[in-house]
Amino acid sequence: VATLSPNVPAMYELHFAAPMAGAIICNLNSRLDAAMVSVLLEHSRAKILFVDYQLLEVARSALDLLCKRTSLKLPILVLIADSEFDSNIDTTSVSYEYEMLVANGETGFEIVRPKSELDPISVNYTSGTTSRPKGVIFSHRGAYLNSLATVLLFQMDQFPVYLWTVPMFHSNGWCLPWGVAAQFGTNICPRKVRPKDIFHNVTNHKVTHLGGAPTILNMIVNSASIDRKPIDHKVIVVSGGAPPPPQILAKMEELGFTVSQLYGLTETYGASTSCVWKPEWDLLAPQERSRMKARQGIPHVSLDEIDIKDPETTESVPNDVKTMGEVMLRGNTVMSGYLRDLKATKEAFKDGWFHSGDLGVKHQDGYIEIKDRLKDIIISGGENISSVEVETVLYTHPAVLEAAVVARPDNHWGQTPCAFVKLKEGYDDIVAEEMIKFCRDHMPHYMAPKTVIFQDIPKTSTGKIQKYVLREKAKTLGSIS
Repeated sequence: VATLSPNVPAMYELHFAAPMAGAIICNLNSRLDAAMVSVLLEHSRAKILFVDYQLLEVARSALDLLCKRTSLKLPILVLIADSEFDSNIDTTSVSYEYEMLVANGETGFEIVRPKSELDPISVNYTSGTTSRPKGVIFSHRGAYLNSLATVLLFQMDQFPVYLWTVPMFHSNGWCLPWGVAAQFGTNICPRKVRPKDIFHNVTNHKVTHLGGAPTILNMIVNSASIDRKPIDHKVIVVSGGAPPPPQILAKMEELGFTVSQLYGLTETYGASTSCVWKPEWDLLAPQERSRMKARQGIPHVSLDEIDIKDPETTESVPNDVKTMGEVMLRGNTVMSGYLRDLKATKEAFKDGWFHSGDLGVKHQDGYIEIKDRLKDIIISGGENISSVEVETVLYTHPAVLEAAVVARPDNHWGQTPCAFVKLKEGYDDIVAEEMIKFCRDHMPHYMAPKTVIFQDIPKTSTGKIQKYVLREKAKTLGSIS
């Protein structure tokens, strides 16, 4: 059962309705174009597509493409409408309307339970930083365990009020549709995520929890003062998807939010670790506290193991905060595999561990800290440069709104750091030489970017920076030497 919708109440309900009917839910990215939607419908072989009225034309175009390309039976189209639905929209291709379909359902229906805990409950497609997203299979067991573990990571008491800033199409909303229900929670479901609306919902509905990638945090801290409202109650914000700059964490705290950091992937049902706060860290200076919060931490209670290992030998790296290795995981809350892709599944689970593709280090206390994606590390003159560390320094510059660092080819050094920077309003006079000097003043010279390009930063629909796009642009620049 596929869905194509923003975070509306029907999306939340379908996380229960589809599995209770014995079906597998497959939430498609609501920002994809018709061509990609048709590819994923074909790959998932969805029998039903629930589509929000705002995305009806995308769905209709996707089905037209699917009809031309394959002999597969087209999925039944169910329209999700609300009070703002325009009755003039052409719905001739729609078989059912969601609320009417629910109203005509059997009141005595019995839940179709899985034959095994390991039966699939959902398929989640990766965010598509490659040409073909992979379908990640979640099991009932894994989703159940990670739902409860994520509730613990969010420090979610009974009757929480959760603001949906994480897309439900992303790892089933980090398993929180099920987790919030387990705690008798209230769900605030905005169609769009905007700073003004975040502050409005937090203050008007007494939101207790929200989550999101660092992009969401950046959006909040750089919001216009007219959009902000004073926060007089505890609001826990959990960030994941990429290592957040410590400066952003510090500014979030200044605005009244309590921020914690987690780490995970689509392949791990969302969250796998959390930077569990130690009481002694309360005594640290604000800047040092933010640096501690930026760690990815320790595994949650439902994960069997996580370790930083040499990607070639799978030997654990020492807890010296210097030796980098690949983050590897195993346990019930790691995916069952990739849908119809045995080769990719075998590669991902080489030597019995799931290979994340992320590079990190281990601290003496066992906390892990992500340094980069394996494919994003910059090797310059034989030295490994973490793009995340360079980005962290760039974010300390008062003019920087967003930053991303990738490798640029170099005939002498092999590679050199190339920074893409989006400036805040009012800083249009900043030049590349000034930014390069700033970095050289705040880090070893070999790590500082030799190229700075000012532009918008491309992102996936879940807020992750599309570094593969930037790598291609840096590649076309050629060698700087």
